[in-house]
Amino acid sequence: MTFSIVGRDPLTGDLGVAVASKFLAVGALVPFVRAGVGAVATQSYVNPTYGPEGLRLLASGRAPQEIAATFRAQDAGFEQRQFGLVAADGRAVTHTGQQCHAWAGGLTREDVAIQGNILTGPEVVDAMLAAWEDAQGQPLPRRLLAALRAGDAAGGDRRGRQSAALLCAGPGRGYAGLSDDWVNLRADDHTDPCAELERLLDLHDLLFGRPQTTRPLTPDELDWLRALLVRGGYAGTLAGGSWNAETEAAAWALYGTENLEERWVPGGEVDPAALAYLREKFGS
Repeated sequence: MTFSIVGRDPLTGDLGVAVASKFLAVGALVPFVRAGVGAVATQSYVNPTYGPEGLRLLASGRAPQEIAATFRAQDAGFEQRQFGLVAADGRAVTHTGQQCHAWAGGLTREDVAIQGNILTGPEVVDAMLAAWEDAQGQPLPRRLLAALRAGDAAGGDRRGRQSAALLCAGPGRGYAGLSDDWVNLRADDHTDPCAELERLLDLHDLLFGRPQTTRPLTPDELDWLRALLVRGGYAGTLAGGSWNAETEAAAWALYGTENLEERWVPGGEVDPAALAYLREKFGS
């Protein structure tokens, strides 16, 4: 009833899972990720203990194949289960039990495990692998989502669509660089959940991405920003001329309201992505 991809970025060490299903809130049960340790997708009569237990065993030094053998030995329902697991060093394993509903199967390569059940056919996982390989070099969330969308376009869950999720972690990737938890997005009940997930990722990248480039505000842009700040109630009046402390305080308050703190640049500089967002929202 689910198709998923578990992947690792070999350049950055980032780890993540993308999953979609005709199932309510699939992101609540399937994906588990821990930076520097590994990532797990557990599905098909899902055993949610596979996630935390798989990560615990990876952290203790167990290899993915050993973990699969442990699950087999300890779980009487193992042949109903399906899971994929990728370690922090790129070793991967996928399992499809003999009692999973057709079509069911998966494949692995270094850094990736892809699996699904109740699919339209093997073309779903084949399309996911091709998209994963074609997206090499993209940030991990984008690469995982490209694979998920390819699987969806190839037929996906043969019962239909309902939910999708994307969970990624990497060293210092979290908000303000204070945690490893990076992307945690879910479309819990949606007619086109993979497309909704892409919209949410675009918004996530805007609001929580950090400036790639900065530049000084032009005089016209500074005039526009000051007018916006006064109109929005962030300042009573603002003197013209060069950037000053009053303008900076009002602009910082605006950025806080719009959740753009990660894109804030002080001293009259600007992140072009943040400026484009403000101009689109408030008019140029």
